Amino acid sequence: MPNAIPWASWLETLETEYLSSFIPEGGASVKFAVTPEYLKVDLSTAMRERCSEGNYCLIELNAGELRAHMPQDIFFSMARQIDWRLLARRVLLRLASGRGYRVDGIDAAAPGNVFESVAQANGLDAYFVLSLIRPEIGQYVYKNPNMAKDFRVAMTHLCDQEQPGGPELAGLPLLDWLTGNNTRVSNVRPFSIYTSINRTTARHFIESALFWVQFAGYSGTTILLDNARVTLARNPRDGLRYYTKAMAMEHYELLREFVDGVDKLANTLLVVVTGEDFLDEGSPRGYGIYSALRTRVMDDVRDRNLANPIASLVRLA
Repeated sequence: MPNAIPWASWLETLETEYLSSFIPEGGASVKFAVTPEYLKVDLSTAMRERCSEGNYCLIELNAGELRAHMPQDIFFSMARQIDWRLLARRVLLRLASGRGYRVDGIDAAAPGNVFESVAQANGLDAYFVLSLIRPEIGQYVYKNPNMAKDFRVAMTHLCDQEQPGGPELAGLPLLDWLTGNNTRVSNVRPFSIYTSINRTTARHFIESALFWVQFAGYSGTTILLDNARVTLARNPRDGLRYYTKAMAMEHYELLREFVDGVDKLANTLLVVVTGEDFLDEGSPRGYGIYSALRTRVMDDVRDRNLANPIASLVRLA
């Protein structure tokens, strides 16, 4: 494979140039990695370890299992891998810390009520802590301009339902709506939510979710999107998704939108893992069919022998 980079070396570059500083400081980047099929498991395992060590939320998407040309399916698949209640509890601890309460040693994932845990750590009544934190929820969650309105309304309710004595499953309709298990807006109208998550609105929800993850105290989000399935010219009829040329074009347009709107992907590294068919100019499913994406990821100038490890598109070996 010409101008290929050893995959372990490339991961070290990602760690040094992106995951350790650029992404946690608010940056975002979209990378394309042309990877042999046999390396994908190793790449995923290594990335999972790095994300765990670096306090990142890792999302893994596979075009063979979801409709990768539909932004709402991208969001729903992300949402199913996110612990929304954990994020809400982490945000509450952040707000309590901002008010000067001691939160060291309180595990957001531990059983029990988070307000009671804060109250116990500070020698206060749980309802008194709730009364002081609730205005913070309104200011920093409900009125936060970095998130779409209906998304921040949902997050406000998830935070509010962590109150002492709150019903355990009160937020289930919200979770069903976020994960696509029940997309009917009528189920979430009691929460003052009136927007469905669809092709038009999904990008705003994706951007909002990425912001919410870092707001909850994570360094950021790393997304591994395996789109090799999109590049198959013939249907193998193996039960996984198959993409027509029109679907492949839509997928590439979605990727182009991510590249162009990278500044809206708060604290995010998106790695599109693909195969050699992606680069095949003669393929009816290669990126050559959508020149707007091709011109954004190809190198105009490149060395004959040396590969640039921080280029938008790299070949791994």
